[in-house]
Amino acid sequence: MSSSEEFGFGAVQDKLSSSDKDFQSLEEVNAGFEVHFNGKEGWGDSGAIDFRFPDFEFYQDDSLANQVLFSKYQDQEHQQQRFSEYGLLGKQETQFEAFSPPLEACLTEIAKLGELSSVNQDVEAKKDKEYLFSLASLELLNNNGNGVRRLMGERVIEPSNVDDSSFAEVVDRKFSTEEILRIAGARFVQSSSQENDVQSLLSHPFEYSFTSLSNEETKDVELVELLLASTEKVGYQQFERASKLLKQCYESCSKTGNPVQRVVYYFCEALKEKIDRATGRITSKSLGTQHSFDPGNATMSMKATHLAFHQAVPLSQLSIFPGIQTILENVSKAKKVHVIDLGIRHGIQWIVLMQALASCHNSLELLKITAIGTTLKHEIDQTGKWLLGFAQSMNIPFSFKIVMVSNMLELKQDLFERDADEKVVIYASYLLRSMLSQPDQLDTLMLVMRNLNPCVMVVTEIEGNHNSPAFMTRFIEALFFFGAFFDCVEAFMKRDDQHRMITESLYFGQGIRNMVVAEGGERKTRHVKLDVWRAFFARFRMEEAEFSPSSLYQAKLVIKRFSCGDSCTIDMNGKCLMFGWKGTPIQSLSAWKFL
Repeated sequence: MSSSEEFGFGAVQDKLSSSDKDFQSLEEVNAGFEVHFNGKEGWGDSGAIDFRFPDFEFYQDDSLANQVLFSKYQDQEHQQQRFSEYGLLGKQETQFEAFSPPLEACLTEIAKLGELSSVNQDVEAKKDKEYLFSLASLELLNNNGNGVRRLMGERVIEPSNVDDSSFAEVVDRKFSTEEILRIAGARFVQSSSQENDVQSLLSHPFEYSFTSLSNEETKDVELVELLLASTEKVGYQQFERASKLLKQCYESCSKTGNPVQRVVYYFCEALKEKIDRATGRITSKSLGTQHSFDPGNATMSMKATHLAFHQAVPLSQLSIFPGIQTILENVSKAKKVHVIDLGIRHGIQWIVLMQALASCHNSLELLKITAIGTTLKHEIDQTGKWLLGFAQSMNIPFSFKIVMVSNMLELKQDLFERDADEKVVIYASYLLRSMLSQPDQLDTLMLVMRNLNPCVMVVTEIEGNHNSPAFMTRFIEALFFFGAFFDCVEAFMKRDDQHRMITESLYFGQGIRNMVVAEGGERKTRHVKLDVWRAFFARFRMEEAEFSPSSLYQAKLVIKRFSCGDSCTIDMNGKCLMFGWKGTPIQSLSAWKFL
């Protein structure tokens, strides 16, 4: 299967195996999951997958001169925008290499235990070739440990001249998953420096003790330290010692526990497989068959899980509603609208668009959606029928087309049915990153899209540095990213929720596995940050389009619907929107114009 179909975090190309215990009973889980669209029943043959947006209506805001998808939970507060930078320090044009952030002020240098040389990503390292590892990789841990002294201080410093009740609230505050990872990382950097008899330049005013941690938090910090220690041994190819440490991790981690225990479990699974592969217990060939999972197939087939996660966790909706608002503003005067979706999945986003068009666009003559695919033609066709049924119920003139190619190198401009007077929109949701390991296909896709002369291209991507050829750097970046994601899911879904467990196992777990285990061309999951995409889009003479106040307001309305929504962060990076969890960036939403 082409990577262009990989919509989850994972990137393994084989089909779902019925022998994998983690994947059993998926049909039972998905069976009977039925939601009904607000006020629209009985439309189309696949009405059992009706998706509900009961709290959103279309609203004309004359003061903004923009059309707004309006929530009945909205308030009159103005959207507050927080501006912050998430840039990279450097990159290579074709390699998409991301460098570590700068060290904190007190850390001028960490003594190296070995030289870190560049390794050709496309050539698999031989079994007996030593991993080139440096303690300098732990700069990331130290950098992510910024604020640990502040965090710990909140819990151990006696209050003076403050209200006892307010202080008690601070003391009782539970550390987030990311904060646990930061504390463990800071402790590990300190202990690594001491163990290796290297002069410490960290200038810690005190050691990171467990004084201010609860019993559960103490165990979680120790668990993460064990994981980091095992990872370090893997970096040195000390696999026997790594396996012993990993065995201790397994005694405390769990895929059904708290977020720290869950994220550590999936990283342990990935490390175990990396060790087994390096020691010959499993072969390179069996890497693809041991966990036979294809995220593209799973996304299209497991509708219930996909929709349940979409409803429960705000991050997906945060990108959809502002993105659709931007599309509306760019096609407001068009009589014919042609949307080209690079990865349509279930088409939830186009239900939102049709709702809005039905409310405001009386002169619309045709809404055409063209889905590009490389496999799963039947599933894409079913999505088209579902969308057609909904369009008919809304009295929207609609057509659905599919452009199937074996890979993006076969994509041509003449494969698209065009009308002279239509406006073209490009929609790319978590699609472009899947082709980073195939730059020729990515270039071909972008050239064809440019030649279609779209009025806007809306892009949603993962915001993370997960493309480094250095194993330890990639591991630490991924650990903190997924730590924030698991913490987010914890806030919105119960621990025993079967849809949550499927999502974490199939999507998050497989993404972690590919980032940790695979090397070179075998590694398909290659998230990069927004600045890398900016440099890439500049090659095609594209410029960022600014989001309107209405689009920003959409994001605020989504957050208002969730009880823990205040932990979701919305930042501006240039003209792009950045969505995160408790300050950790998770995904970006950007709009682009072709010059």
